Amino acid sequence: RYRIRMINVRCDAVLTVSIDNHMMTIIEVDGVNHVPYTVDEIQIFAGMIFSLNTDQEIGNYWIHANPSVGMQGFDGGINSAILRYNGAADVEPDTVASTSVLKMNETQLVPLENPGAPGTSEIGGVDVAMNLALAFVSRTFTINGASFVPPTTPVLLQILSGAQSASDLLPTGSVVSLPVNSTIEISLPGGVVGGGHPFHLHGHTFDVVRSMGSDVYNYENPVRRDVVNISTTGDNVTIRFTTDNPGPWFLHWSVVFHDCRLKMT
Repeated sequence: RYRIRMINVRCDAVLTVSIDNHMMTIIEVDGVNHVPYTVDEIQIFAGMIFSLNTDQEIGNYWIHANPSVGMQGFDGGINSAILRYNGAADVEPDTVASTSVLKMNETQLVPLENPGAPGTSEIGGVDVAMNLALAFVSRTFTINGASFVPPTTPVLLQILSGAQSASDLLPTGSVVSLPVNSTIEISLPGGVVGGGHPFHLHGHTFDVVRSMGSDVYNYENPVRRDVVNISTTGDNVTIRFTTDNPGPWFLHWSVVFHDCRLKMT
């Protein structure tokens, strides 16, 4: 049995990953152990992490990672790598990719320990509920009308130098101050220009109570992670977490050139 950790470190493209002749059992998502979930294809957005178990006969197998943008396909070995089991010959695989029949569905991922979102089982059933209105105006991304402005002095140095509140750190609108040890719900509407937008929260994991492409709210055992993707107009992704790790934390898009960030403290 082999454990494989897959991480999408690209600045933009979504990767669709499969391994010839293999089913893949997901056991971890963004550092959080999950109930084993077996698929034959995984879609990984920028910044996402999955751990998998694989178990097949000794041999060589193609790993395929087809990007959503750029040079697609596998001709000439592009977007491909070799999974070589111990004891296999040092040769290229002769395996052939097959059509997926068990694509990963995020709503089927269940945390292994302490499942369940904080708050009550209703929309807005938390201490603080927020809606982040995302827009792209004059070639600038904004959240609730504000675009992130980087501080001239590093945030931790500002705190060590005497800054006492979140409003001391950045211009108005760039910082949202949250009460400690409170339950938080953030709704992320889809439809922003530029395709998929994976959001990453520093310092916390969160429960995805409504996933991309779904209109169902799951408060009982939603996937727990620290990166989530938002999608098209009319869609909505909703996350919940508890403010149990005080500090200045970024909530930002993982697409590198979309420098639109919300700082949460």
